[in-house]
Formats: sequence, C-alpha cells, structure tokens
Amino acid sequence: MGFFERHLTVWVALCMVAGVLLGQAFPAPFRVLGGLELARVNLPVGVLIWVMIIPMLLRVDFGALPEVRRHWRGIGITLFVNWAVKPFSMALLGALFIRHLFAAWLPPEQIDSYIAGLILLAAAPCTAMVFVWSRLTGGQPLFTLSQVALNDLIMVFAFAPIVALLLGMSAIVVPWDTLLVSVIAYIVIPVLAAQLWRLALRRRPGALERTLVRLAPWSVSALLATLVLLFGLQGRAILEQPLVIALLAVPIVIQVLLNAGLAYGLNRLAGEAHSVACPSALIGASNFFELAVAAAIVLFGFESGAALATVVGVLIEVPLMLLVVRWVNGTRDWYERGAMRSRR
Repeated sequence: MGFFERHLTVWVALCMVAGVLLGQAFPAPFRVLGGLELARVNLPVGVLIWVMIIPMLLRVDFGALPEVRRHWRGIGITLFVNWAVKPFSMALLGALFIRHLFAAWLPPEQIDSYIAGLILLAAAPCTAMVFVWSRLTGGQPLFTLSQVALNDLIMVFAFAPIVALLLGMSAIVVPWDTLLVSVIAYIVIPVLAAQLWRLALRRRPGALERTLVRLAPWSVSALLATLVLLFGLQGRAILEQPLVIALLAVPIVIQVLLNAGLAYGLNRLAGEAHSVACPSALIGASNFFELAVAAAIVLFGFESGAALATVVGVLIEVPLMLLVVRWVNGTRDWYERGAMRSRR
C-alpha cells in the first residue's frame, strides 16, 4: 500500500478541516466553482472524478473473466452479497438509524438526502482499493481480478436500476435522466477509456505497471481536492451540526462488518479456500466511494446531505477495512478447519 493510501483517513480528515475553513474564509470562490454546471453535472468535479476513477479502472483486466469458472462458488457469494444484500441492507439500516433512531439529532430537511447518500455508497462495489486489501490478506490474485471485472461489468447495467428502486422505496424522487447521465459519465465512459488506454499500454513491455505507479498519487490527490471543494460548500452545515458525521458513520460501520462477515462465513460453508474468501469478504465490505461521491453531487448537489453521507464513507473506509483485514488474517486457522469439513 502506498504512502497516500496508507494514510488516507488522515488526508481525508485534513481536507475536511481545510475545506470548512477555506469555505468560511472565502465563500465566493467556492460558490463560483459549485455553480459551474452543464446538464446538472459540475464541471470541476467531473474532471476530478475522471482523474480519480480512470487510473483505478486501468487496473481492471476484463480478460480475467474466464477465471470466474474456477471459483464459481466464491464468485456467486460475492455477487449475492454485493448485489442482493449490500444495497438493500444499507437502505434498511439507513431507514432504521437516520429516519427513526437518530432523527431527533438530524436536520429534518436532510434526512431523505442522507439516506440517499448511504444507498449510493452501498450500490457501488469497490473497484480499486480491494486489490490492496486482497494483497494484505494473501488473496488469490486472479480471483480478485475476476470478481472486480465482473462487478464492474454488472455495475454498468445494474447501478442505475438498483439506486432508482431503493430511492423510490425510500420515497426519494430521482430524475432518471440525471441518474443515467451519472452512469454514462462515471462508469461507462471511464471503463471504455481505461480499457482502450490499457490495450495501448500493454503493447509496450512494462508500460502499464509504470503508468499505474505514476498515476496513483494523482488519483488520491483528485479525491482530496474534491473533498476540499465539497466541505468548503458544506462548511456551514457541518459547523452547525458536527454530530451529523458521527451519526452517519454508524449505519456504514454496521453494514461493512455485516457484509464482510456474511461473505466470509458463506465462503467457509461453501468450502472455498481462505485466499478466495478474503477478497470476497473485502469487496463485499468496501465501496466504490469515488463513484458514490460523484453521483451524490450530480443528483443532489454539493451542499446536500447525500454528498456529505458519501464523504463519511470515505473518511472511515481505510480504518474499517484494515480492521476487516486484521480479522480475516487472525481467523485463518478457524476458517480452514470449517472449510475443510465443508469439502468432505
């Protein structure tokens, strides 16, 4: 894990503070940047999101999809958790905590927006950081690559319908045209651009690996710049409601641990190898938060509760995932004993 990735939580926290302070000291420039839109898409954020996402998608090799057959049980569990459990469990947790248990401490006009942000966060499986988490657990590289490639392919077609369904169930009106623009702008085009670039780089020995190393700091830097802009516009709401961030973190933490445990346990019951169960659990727990932040901004705006909720996901992603990594590494013997019984 690189220096930036290893300390991502620290950088996110610093950018939150910097954004709030700068937004209060220089509100006019932030309002100007927030108003630069085309078809409800903020242009500065659009550029930053592409800088974030394309280097991550450059790591995905769709040629690994045939590997799905070798670990079909692990892949099936991954897909079940990512698409049949994860978004729906987050919608349920969001309704339970945000609409009911924590409602008295949250601004009532933002409650629906907070839930929408949580749903957006859960509806996009992790694309890039899962490679790091998998490596830290000794995960099977081809399985990790194949599950990411398959999830990305499904996300192109499933992200918009699932988000629209869950937001509709939460009585949140979402314009389909805006949601489809988000999918095209932040999934379809980046996937195509990254794959064409990848093909070009593969023609030169070592070019792909060198490019990935050079681009890694740019990706994280673009995320941090987006957070400064976002928190510059969110500053007043945050200063007036500092408890909001802690409350939004609660359903996210529960959902991460729930999905990691479910995927890990199901793989154990299925008799899959530990090197398959780990990346399966990790992708079920982590999120493609770059896409979630972008979609929240496009759908609901910079100053929305949805945008803030997705950023809380960014803030706690790294420490939570390191906790999951430590847990799956520490339970390897327990896992192998159960998996061995299941294979008999």
